[in-house]
Amino acid sequence: MAVRDQLITDRFAVYNGDCVEVMKTIPDASVHLSIYSPPFGGLYHYSSDERDLSNCDDYDKFFEHYAFVVREKARITMPGRVTAVHCMDVPRSNSGVDSYIDFPGDIIRLHEREGWHYTGRRMIWKEPLEVRLRTMQKNLAHRSLTEDSIACGVASGDMLLSFRRAGKNPVPVTHPNGMFDYAGERQIPSDVLRYRGWKGKQTENRYSHWIWRQYADCMWDDIRFSRVLPYLEARDSEDEKHVHPLQLDVIDRCVQLFSNPGEVCFTPFMGVGSEVYSPVMLGRRGVGVELKASYYRQAVKNVKAAAEGVIVGEKTMDMFSDATMDGPA
Repeated sequence: MAVRDQLITDRFAVYNGDCVEVMKTIPDASVHLSIYSPPFGGLYHYSSDERDLSNCDDYDKFFEHYAFVVREKARITMPGRVTAVHCMDVPRSNSGVDSYIDFPGDIIRLHEREGWHYTGRRMIWKEPLEVRLRTMQKNLAHRSLTEDSIACGVASGDMLLSFRRAGKNPVPVTHPNGMFDYAGERQIPSDVLRYRGWKGKQTENRYSHWIWRQYADCMWDDIRFSRVLPYLEARDSEDEKHVHPLQLDVIDRCVQLFSNPGEVCFTPFMGVGSEVYSPVMLGRRGVGVELKASYYRQAVKNVKAAAEGVIVGEKTMDMFSDATMDGPA
């Protein structure tokens, strides 16, 4: 098995190695939820490793290799349970005009071929000026509007695609008293705060109903983009300088919506550990695989902190400083 390093405890298991090789050792139907961002090479190159999916020669070759991940993911996932894929439209290079590849659509079609049922997408909103300043995307400049608005572009949002494995879910994910915690930037209305932890008829639980409306919305425009794990130390001088963890608000929502306390949450592309950190903080067991050694080392630090109940990152205090977890911490 192509594993260079690993750390296994009763709260989490993390591996530095090839995700497909590690997945082959995971028992059938033993994972309850998976969430991750696939490392598409047309957008970023994460490492120089020949096993890295971002180093595929072309778009079709990427999907040929990515299919092995999706197939193994179906095998290890409990019937009826969810996988969530974070992605975005990908700029089309050398087209002569600003255009995009429907990367999310191709991910949907691949999952459907591999036995998954597509259950919807949530758009994660981005502020156009921030996208312009971060990417220097010329078609988002105001100058494009003044000179020829035909050339104006779109600050493409991220997408969270959800899929359900074929079969009947044998263990329902229940919330008998509704939701207890909201992961987002909106201020919860004062008139519903008194319903937090409501144990009467759930039709009257205005606090949980308010959270549910935010989570069921197809447009997540309340994600805190600064609420991410530390990642600067994971930068590797030999590789492209791209590393930006998935926002913890996104992961927390998936973990709360699609898993029970104590269940296993898996990520094949762990990065600096966000998709393991969040489940562990929320009382689940996290399993993650990361190919790049510098990312893995940072993930170990972040996940160890979660297992010790230590909040990592300045912005995380907003949600957890005075919160009762939806499940054991």
